[in-house]
Amino acid sequence: MYDLSKGADWLNQWLLSWCAPWLTVVIECLLVGVVLLLAYAVLALFYIYFERKVCAAFQCRLGPNRVGPFGVLQSVADMFKILIKELISLNHIDKFLFALAPYLVIIASMLCFAVLPWGNGIQVIDFNIGIFFLLAVSSIGVLGILLAGWSSNNKFTLIGALRSGAQMVSYELSLGLSVITMVVFAGSMSITDICMAQKDTWFIFAGHIPAVIAFLIYIIAGTAETNRGPFDLPEAESELTAGYHTEYSGIHFGFFYLAEYLNLFIVAGVASLLFFGGWMPLHIPGWDAFNHVMDFIPSTLWFIFKAVALSFVIIWFKWTFPRLRIDQLLSLEWKYLLPINLANLVLMVIVVCYGLHF
Repeated sequence: MYDLSKGADWLNQWLLSWCAPWLTVVIECLLVGVVLLLAYAVLALFYIYFERKVCAAFQCRLGPNRVGPFGVLQSVADMFKILIKELISLNHIDKFLFALAPYLVIIASMLCFAVLPWGNGIQVIDFNIGIFFLLAVSSIGVLGILLAGWSSNNKFTLIGALRSGAQMVSYELSLGLSVITMVVFAGSMSITDICMAQKDTWFIFAGHIPAVIAFLIYIIAGTAETNRGPFDLPEAESELTAGYHTEYSGIHFGFFYLAEYLNLFIVAGVASLLFFGGWMPLHIPGWDAFNHVMDFIPSTLWFIFKAVALSFVIIWFKWTFPRLRIDQLLSLEWKYLLPINLANLVLMVIVVCYGLHF
C-alpha cells in the first residue's frame, strides 16, 4: 500500500528549497488548516444529505429530490441560506459567552479531526499519546453546550444544557473505558501503532468477546455523546423547542448544526480506528491473493468507507428507537453500561496477559 507521507515530505523539501524554515512551517500550517476546513465543510454537507436520504428511506419517502440531480445540491442551498441569515441580537444575555459557545464546540471537533488517521501517512498530528489527546479535546465540546444554555438566559436552553452536561459527562465514562479496553489490547496509545497492529486481522475479530462487547458499548455511548436519537434529550423538540441552541440564529446556529454531524463522523472514525483497522485494508491470514487485491484500494477510501458505514448504523438508531426519558438514559449508563465496561476491561486484561487472542 502506497505511503502518502512521501508526498508531504516532497512538499516540505520543495518549500525548504526556496524559502526560510520558519516560512515553510507557516505555509504548511496554513495549507493543513485550509484542507481541514474544506474536509470539514464537505463532510458536513454530505452527512446532512446522507441522513435526509436515509431517514426518507426508513419512512418510505423520497427525501431531497429537487435541487440538483437526486437532490444532492439541497444541502449546498441550505448552507448559503443559513450564511445570509441575520444574527439576531438578544437582550438580557451574556453576550461574550453567548458568542463564544459555538466556537468552543467547533474547536473541539476540529482538534479531533487533526488526529484521525485519514490514510497511510495522512495525519496532521501523530504522537505516542494520540488516543489520550483525542479523549481530552473531545470533552471541550460540552463546555460550549453548557455556556450556550446558561448564557442564553432562557429556562428551556438551561434545561437542555443541564441535560446535555449530565448525559455527556456520564457517557464519557463508558466511551473512555471502551477506548481503554482496546488500548490495553493494542498495547499503545499511538494511533499509527494501533492501525499497524491490525495489518493482519482487525481488532474486532482478533480481540474475541471483549472486543465485541467494547464495540457495542462504544457505539451506544458514542451515540449518546453526540446527542443523537434516541439520546437527543438535550434537543427534545417536543419539550424544549430546540434545547440549548434555541436562541441562536444564522451562522451561530449553523456551527452547532455542523458540529453535531462532524461529531458523528468523529465517533464513527474512532470506532473504525479502534475496531476495524482505521485505514488498514481487510486482510485474511493465508489469503495472499485476496490481501494483495485489497491493498490496491487507497487507504483513504478504506477509512472513509468504514466511517460512513458506522455512521449509517448510528443514524439507523435515531430513526428506529423512540427517545428515552432522562431517568432511563442515566440508568442505562450507571446501572448497566458502566459495570459491564469495568468487567469487560478486566476480561481484556486477562485475555492479553494469558495470550488468549488470535
